[in-house]
Amino acid sequence: MKKTNAMRILDSSKLEYEIKEYLEKDGISGLEVANNLNEDPNTVFKTLVTYGKDENYVFAVPVVSELDLKKAAVSSKEKKIEMLPQKELFKKTGYVHGGCSPIGMKKQFQTFIDKSALDREYIYISGGKIGMQIKIKPQELAELIDAKFVDITKES
Repeated sequence: MKKTNAMRILDSSKLEYEIKEYLEKDGISGLEVANNLNEDPNTVFKTLVTYGKDENYVFAVPVVSELDLKKAAVSSKEKKIEMLPQKELFKKTGYVHGGCSPIGMKKQFQTFIDKSALDREYIYISGGKIGMQIKIKPQELAELIDAKFVDITKES
């Protein structure tokens, strides 16, 4: 298996993690990823890249949840947060849509993880390419990328 930036960073920091692969196909949803992994969708997190006035921010939320842009703005101390257009994702992060990991981007942006991750022994994040997920303890992920746990999802 070819190592991604995310995996190389995890290896060099000596953190425990597992790689879970699933059959990739274009347009696979986060819920389909969770089903492919036979995991609770609340444990599988998507990585969302946003922008404020002058900065980019990264938010990790469960695949079944929606990022609350108002809560995201408060967390990042911005007046307004917007989603980064998909066509700019690779240029900013080095990752493609569906394979964007919060670990190993071209630049480490300020990152926030939904606080629901603290209720989990482990979570899944993208491994840095479509078809690959990393299983990791949320606290270890947060320490590695200097992320904060915050309430950033819309109420259901």
